Amino acid sequence: MNLNKIIEKHWQKPNPILSVILSPLAKIFAYIAQNRRQKYLSGSLKTQKLPIPVIVVGNIHVGGTGKTPIVAKLVSDLQERGIKVGIISRGYGRKLRDIHVLQHDSTAEQAGDEPLMLYRQTYAPTAVGKGRYAAGMALLAQHPDLQIIVSDDGLQHYSLARDIEIAVFPAADVGRDDLDYLPNGGLRESITRLQYVDFIIISNSDENILVRAQTFFRQPEKLFTSQIQIFAPYRLNQPHDVLLSDSLKKHETCAAIAGIARPERFFNSLKNLGFDIKQKCVLPDHTSINLANLPVADYVFITEKDAIKLSDSVPNHVWVLPIRATIQPDLADVLVQKIMQ
Repeated sequence: MNLNKIIEKHWQKPNPILSVILSPLAKIFAYIAQNRRQKYLSGSLKTQKLPIPVIVVGNIHVGGTGKTPIVAKLVSDLQERGIKVGIISRGYGRKLRDIHVLQHDSTAEQAGDEPLMLYRQTYAPTAVGKGRYAAGMALLAQHPDLQIIVSDDGLQHYSLARDIEIAVFPAADVGRDDLDYLPNGGLRESITRLQYVDFIIISNSDENILVRAQTFFRQPEKLFTSQIQIFAPYRLNQPHDVLLSDSLKKHETCAAIAGIARPERFFNSLKNLGFDIKQKCVLPDHTSINLANLPVADYVFITEKDAIKLSDSVPNHVWVLPIRATIQPDLADVLVQKIMQ
C-alpha cells in the first residue's frame, strides 16, 4: 500500500500514531486557510465580480464527494427552466496553461476531464482557467447572452465573488467528530465554514442520513440531499448500444479501470449491476489514460470521466458506466427564485 492510500485510509479511520504525527501539520494548514479567508472577508485581498450572477458548487473536502454529477444536474435543471447557463472550472489535469473556451472538438488535455464531461453532458458553454474570473470573462465574450455562471469547484477560490455558495458534503462524514484539516484529515476548511454557505447538499444520502444531518448542521432550511442513479453500461462512443450482465457468456471475462477519487464506488456499482469483475485497476485521479493502460479482458469497464480521455478511440470491448445525480427537494427552483427575482 503506497503512502497516499495509507493517508486516505487514515482520513476515514484515524490511526492514533498518524494523528500524533500529522496533527501539528493540520494546525498549520488550518491557520493558513483561516487567515487567507479572513483577508478576503476584510478586503485586504480583493475579489473580482463577474457581470452576471455566479453560483459556486464546491466542497470543504479534498475530492470524492460526488460534486461533478451534482453540477451536471443543477445545470441541466436550470436549462430546463429556460435559463442560459455557463460553466467555469479550473480544469484539473489539463496540460494547457491559458484560458480555454470549450468547442465541440476540445480534448481532455485542453480542458480537463471533468469540464469536458460536463460540457458534453449539458452542452452548456464552458471555459477553464486557473483564474476563474478571467475564465468567466472569456466565456461571456463568446456567449454574451448567458444569465448565470456555475463554477464547478472553487469554494476556496475567494478571488472570484459569488452570489450563491453550494457545498457538497458526503453522507459518510455526517456526524463524525474526528474530521480534521489536511494532512491529518481530508478537509480544506473547517466544518464551521458550512455555516456561511447558502445551501448544503448531502451526497449519496437517504432519509436516515438527512435526519442526522439536520442535527449535525443545525440549519435544516439549507439542507438538500443527492443520490446517484446507475444505468446500464454503454459501448464507448456508442451510447445507444447498452450491455446487460445476463447477456454475457460464462467464459467471457470482465475487468474495470478507474482514474477517479473513490474508485470503490465504481467497482461496487458494476457488482450491483451483476458484472463479475475479475481484475480491478486503479489510477490516480485525473491521470491520463490510453489504450495501453487498459487491462486485458473481453469486457473492460471505465467511468464516464475516463471515457472522455479515450473519446478518439474506438475499441469495441470498452464499456462506459453512466451515472446521474438526483437532488431533493428541487434546488433549481430555489436558485431561480433567489437569483432571478
